[in-house]
Amino acid sequence: MSPIARVALDIPLDRLFDYRAPEAEAADIGRRVEVLFGPRTLVGVLVELAAHSEVAPAALKTLLHIDRDTPPLPAELLALARFAAGYYHHPLGAVLASLLPPALRHGGRQAASAARPVAYVLSATGRAEVAKINARKPAQFALATRFLANPVARADLGDREKTLLRGWQKRGWLEAATLPPPPAKERVFPPPTADQEAALNAIRAAGTGFSPWLLYGVTGSGKTEVYLRLVAESLARGRQALILVPEIHLTPQLSERFKQRFPGRHLVGLHSGLSSGERRAGWLEALAGRADIILGTRLAVFTPLPRLGLIVVDEEHDTSYKQMEGMRYSARDVAVWRARQAGVPIVLGSATPALETWNNARAGRYQLLSLATRAHAQASLPTVRLIDSRADHPKQGLSRALLAALEATLQRGEQSLVFINRRGYAPTLLCNGCGHVFPCPRCSAHLVLHRAHGNNSAGYRLVCHHCGLNTRPPEACPECGGVDLRPSGQGTQRVEETLAERFPEARILRIDRDSAARKGAFSAMRERVAAREVDILVGTQIVAKGHDFPHLTLVGVIGADQALVSPDFRASERLFAQLMQVAGRAGRAEHPGMVLIQTRYPGHPLYQAVARHDYPGFAAAALRERRAADFPPFVAQAVLRAEANTEEAALGFLLAAREIGLEIGQGVARGVEIFDPVPALMLRIAGRHRLQLLLQSGARGRLQAFLGVWLEAVARLPARGVKWILDVDPVDV
Repeated sequence: MSPIARVALDIPLDRLFDYRAPEAEAADIGRRVEVLFGPRTLVGVLVELAAHSEVAPAALKTLLHIDRDTPPLPAELLALARFAAGYYHHPLGAVLASLLPPALRHGGRQAASAARPVAYVLSATGRAEVAKINARKPAQFALATRFLANPVARADLGDREKTLLRGWQKRGWLEAATLPPPPAKERVFPPPTADQEAALNAIRAAGTGFSPWLLYGVTGSGKTEVYLRLVAESLARGRQALILVPEIHLTPQLSERFKQRFPGRHLVGLHSGLSSGERRAGWLEALAGRADIILGTRLAVFTPLPRLGLIVVDEEHDTSYKQMEGMRYSARDVAVWRARQAGVPIVLGSATPALETWNNARAGRYQLLSLATRAHAQASLPTVRLIDSRADHPKQGLSRALLAALEATLQRGEQSLVFINRRGYAPTLLCNGCGHVFPCPRCSAHLVLHRAHGNNSAGYRLVCHHCGLNTRPPEACPECGGVDLRPSGQGTQRVEETLAERFPEARILRIDRDSAARKGAFSAMRERVAAREVDILVGTQIVAKGHDFPHLTLVGVIGADQALVSPDFRASERLFAQLMQVAGRAGRAEHPGMVLIQTRYPGHPLYQAVARHDYPGFAAAALRERRAADFPPFVAQAVLRAEANTEEAALGFLLAAREIGLEIGQGVARGVEIFDPVPALMLRIAGRHRLQLLLQSGARGRLQAFLGVWLEAVARLPARGVKWILDVDPVDV
């Protein structure tokens, strides 16, 4: 009798599906397969082979295809997927699909074509043909000159050159090549500081097995240098290193540092900013063991790595590590589990660790390493001044003290950063007659005024930052008919405009999600800053973390107070981290740094802790508050989120789910608190009403046991028109 293939499919049902597989072998476990599922052909992953099936033989379908051109997912990656599926209560098939690069999730036999060569050399035909190209075609002539001299690495080609390369490939002018190793040369690296050496020695002394480390280092203390040295030691043992960063914008700068440090090693970047083909090629290189260093965002935590020897999670506190769609996993937490599974060290680095991570270090679950001073010999932590905006009232968002500091910095020929975490021109458009502000018709939010082109009314748009609605501002107020409509508040565009008027000689650059949206735009902006072609930066959190601007000595922060009144209990933690990160951009080289924070509450303990650069003090106070309030990390939480076209439908579903939880009984339910359903922080997005049901327990295992039983019953509830999902360890409640 032919074996039964048990296949995980990317569908909402949390189960495996049986198919006849007469040609399947044990070596096929982990391979992509094509199957018929109803009228559709789907791509799944073969995860088990069985001798028998509970499905009647006549009802069993046969596998359409086993993809043996792509290596199978290794057993340890299947185990990682099972862990994630179990802990986050998400279907295994959907988890496995998210592990695969997009190009391998569909299309079966054609999707897994061979990875592109790393380098190319001219074929005999190509050498003869490109020799005919003359200087009247400058782009082709320059590329021909390079190819006639040596093999050329694809990574060294620009976009225009890659377009030419594709044409040459079609004509048969190119062949795959292996790059020669770089010439051996003496490379001198900065000696480690005393703190760095102590951290490295501690990690070395623990050996190469599993050990979780929190590398707490003030901004500019050289955490990256510690990462580089640990990676070098891992590579010397023949192992791979996985480096996670929270934002795509951090990958080019860090990637360049790694390439400079390890010129003979194969580095692969994995993030959503790559094309489908680039992600597939990099993923296959990692799976085959040819990639030495994998640098990527949260999705890279599931990269197959047969020689894994080290994991680093940079800026581990960043909420970008939490996936907010589909399986809502934390890449940081999955990385810790993966390190334990693989038996390798993991380093979590941050100047402002997540309170959960800090508490783990205090409790001894993680080992704490500290970098207390800046690595640059002449650099010290910047001075932080709090500007009382009640006394020095800002005009168009900028106080007299901040304007004076900007002018002095300009006169010294140094760079400044004005940080405001609001993109657009103004947070709202206000009717000066009746006070009406313009809401989004589809969301529980105000429309944000954006400047498009020019300064007339046609150059402005009202945009919703939640659903994407984009419309022209009205000519009159819909409430009173008045025509005196004015921007209210400041966004990055308005601050940029104000600074241009105040300092007409200054070169001003705005960096936010709008200006950096085009591929390659952020890297080009960063290069302009490094080349000192910019005097004043205006930016959001994109520029707050991980960037080293040695000539930037002044940071001004405006609009920070709003986070102090947020209903989210994590808002103060995020604000503190944000302020410390942006403050850390100042004075990273030989010139001292200054940070000015405009606030109506200069005596607030959070601002006082920022002024002292006192993360341990802030964390101790915040953890005391969390313990008193029964908030994480002292309890484990999960949130059942529901959305529907009407608030009543979502509420009805959550009330029924809560009732089921209360009726489960005193067995698994004991010690699990189920709260009443409440609106989400943003009740309505894109016309859909969103509510949530919070569950928590003082014991994580108890909560997990309850969720397993409860969700089986919740899945059977009638949910017509209601979309729901469970969020374990939520970061926004």
